[in-house]
Amino acid sequence: MDGTDALLLTILGMALVTYVPRVLPLVLLARRPLPPLVREWLALLPPALMAALVAQAVLIPGGELRVGWDNPSVVPALLSLLVAWRTRSLALTVVAGMAAAATWHRLLGLLG
Repeated sequence: MDGTDALLLTILGMALVTYVPRVLPLVLLARRPLPPLVREWLALLPPALMAALVAQAVLIPGGELRVGWDNPSVVPALLSLLVAWRTRSLALTVVAGMAAAATWHRLLGLLG
């Protein structure tokens, strides 16, 4: 087996171990009703994943943990969190977050 064959087998193997775990539950559970507890748990996954991604982007910019006020993303994130909590509106939260980030960065002199 030469290098090209090994590379091709590696790519195919990686595709297989990536594809099968994603498709198998869909195939097995497609026509079966899920218990209410499982449906409730699955409904919590998107907001939990989004919160994890946003928290990482806000609190660990550039791979370094920065939770203090010297982090220019903390204040806009807190204001966005407050708007989301009070309004429960994604559109208002996004608009408020963008406005807060632009204003805060302007005040800090990070924008031209």
